Amino acid sequence: MGKSRYLDDQRIDIARGLVLGTSHINKFGYQGTAATSGTIWDANATTADYPYPAAGTVAAVGAVNTDDDGETVEIQGLDDNYNSAVEIITIGGAASGTTFSRVFRARMVSTTNSQNININVGGSLGARILTGNGQTLMAVYTIPANKTGYLIKFQGSMDKQNVDVKFKLFARPFGEAFNLKGQWGTQGGNSVTYDYPVPLKFEEKTDLKVNVESGSAGHGAIFDIILVDD
Repeated sequence: MGKSRYLDDQRIDIARGLVLGTSHINKFGYQGTAATSGTIWDANATTADYPYPAAGTVAAVGAVNTDDDGETVEIQGLDDNYNSAVEIITIGGAASGTTFSRVFRARMVSTTNSQNININVGGSLGARILTGNGQTLMAVYTIPANKTGYLIKFQGSMDKQNVDVKFKLFARPFGEAFNLKGQWGTQGGNSVTYDYPVPLKFEEKTDLKVNVESGSAGHGAIFDIILVDD
């Protein structure tokens, strides 16, 4: 029996790690706090626009009590040289041994969290795992050093009828300012999806985020990037 035609799709081969020097990142964010503006991330109600804390070690702290102390969290991001970094730390325990310049995902390892878990970078809030989610939902990413990112897909959604929304994709090349790279409007709870016939190219260390302008609603955003070694 011949190989399934789906396995001939290069995207499947990338996911299987069969394409040399190439990988994929799927970023997804959601904020359900009926926000009207800012970045789509778990702590939008605390800091509307994602703050990009200065590089530092990372600590995990229960936001309400110590019930989750001793549980473990995996931190995913970039080290102080902007290389990919992953480290498991303990809630209420010592800070990471790695200095993180960026944190773009955190997930519970030992159990699902019973309260909000704050992920502090150098003492400033850099991510939050909301109660029961087990991982962050943040539409924020930074292209690692020595890699080029190719954005292939965007999707935005909202959870209320009779509300207009604009989704805004921003990129900030290293050492420069944020620029708008895509904007989509919808309303009435309808989602918006855009597949790039020619991917958008982003150089190493470029920051990406999805912001919204809307009436009061919850918003979600998903984007997919193919990473290629330089």
